[in-house]
Amino acid sequence: MFLSLFFCLAFIANVKVGRCQPNSIFLLAGQSNMSGRGGNHNDTNNIVGWDGQIPPECASNTNILRLNANKTWVLAHEPLHQDIDYLKTCGIGPGLPFANEILSKVPTFGSIGLVPCAIGGTRIVQWDRGTVLYNQLVDRANAALDGGGKIRALLWFQGESDTSDYDSNLYKGRLETFINNLRQDLNISNLPVIMVAICSADQGPFMNRIRSIQLNYPFNDTYVKTVDAMGSTFLADQKHLDTKSQIRVGQKLAAAFLSSFDGLHPH
Repeated sequence: MFLSLFFCLAFIANVKVGRCQPNSIFLLAGQSNMSGRGGNHNDTNNIVGWDGQIPPECASNTNILRLNANKTWVLAHEPLHQDIDYLKTCGIGPGLPFANEILSKVPTFGSIGLVPCAIGGTRIVQWDRGTVLYNQLVDRANAALDGGGKIRALLWFQGESDTSDYDSNLYKGRLETFINNLRQDLNISNLPVIMVAICSADQGPFMNRIRSIQLNYPFNDTYVKTVDAMGSTFLADQKHLDTKSQIRVGQKLAAAFLSSFDGLHPH
């Protein structure tokens, strides 16, 4: 009984103990619509805040953990990226809806570990091998594996910042290189990648070019799937998905994982 109490108190205190290691690990990377802005609003002083509203699809679950900024597994809660994308006001993102949907569809799936790595406003060149963001992604991925578990997929939601530059015609090659480098550096040659095709209303003139690249992936890579964010609704800025659409995207990501990557058979 004393040991059980110890582990319970350790979990509450965010102490990393062996029994808190999740079985299935998912990396979350990209820019602001991955880190989440659902529920954000501007107050009378034009300061961005989060409304604090957490729908059931985004609720905490003892079987869903997150790797915090200190690389410690803690109970996942919204805003999921609050200590990672810390220069911005984070709100609801697709991560918790994704994990909750998996557990809803497959109750025997086991524990899920989410590894937030997304940073708002980033272009794909900022995710090149050797950059701060790329190195942080690899470092956090390796830290997540300390103690066991398996990385099941990378969830990728990025591209809005590449829509206003003619350089967008290089997006395809950069995306392929990013995925290949990550697989090589994590030593997971068949790492599944589930990306979101962007659709924000207020973006640059090359948004359709980026969307086309994302929708027409995998370029013969059967371990890459794309879900479409088209049909989403937005905050007043017409760039960031609102809570309703973040939930929808998270559930789409979960459906893609369960249907394509052996998600119905937990490891």
